Amino acid sequence: MLISVVITSYNYARYIERAIRSVFNQSINRSEFELIVVDDASSDNTMQVLENYKGEIRVLQFKTNRGLSAARNEGVKKSKGQFVLFLDADDYLHRDLLLIQKTFLSENNSIAAVSTDYYLVNENGRHLKHVNAALNPIACGIMFRKDLLFDIGLYDEGFRAREEEDLRIRFLKKYSIYNIVLPLYRYRKHDMNLTNDTSIMKKYKKRLSKKHKNDS
Repeated sequence: MLISVVITSYNYARYIERAIRSVFNQSINRSEFELIVVDDASSDNTMQVLENYKGEIRVLQFKTNRGLSAARNEGVKKSKGQFVLFLDADDYLHRDLLLIQKTFLSENNSIAAVSTDYYLVNENGRHLKHVNAALNPIACGIMFRKDLLFDIGLYDEGFRAREEEDLRIRFLKKYSIYNIVLPLYRYRKHDMNLTNDTSIMKKYKKRLSKKHKNDS
């Protein structure tokens, strides 16, 4: 098993099937990757949707909501792949993303992780904007060497927002993330995005600044 794709979901039943299909439609052979879905105690019909893929995906279900950091950590801990890629349940992938990223990492042993540019898309999947992921990074669409995620201690579960910023700061202290300038990830913008919650984003920005105040 070379790649583990980890989808995390909390009440995203309306979107998650598109995310799953985008993984199964990848241009590499299915024997090269596994798909793990971590449901963070959703109260909608997420589990009914996942039942349609019984036997094709590995489902981990939390009984209580523990947050995105805990969900991603659980996915990594249960994964079997050498490389790990996170996919949010409301996003999806271009069919060649896994092929290009795994080839890049396999042929460049000195690179710790690889990202790609992304398209910002609307509710219906229409492309709104091509975004450079090196200049405007997001948490998902990055393929990491799994052992290096463990090396930095995975996600800090004390963060219920901006967890990807904290992980990135810690990861880049020791390793590098190479960005491929191809828009292979689809980042969906909608009213339910956590980043729209200004109060929680402000709260965890303060916590992030406090945690890393001595970093240069």
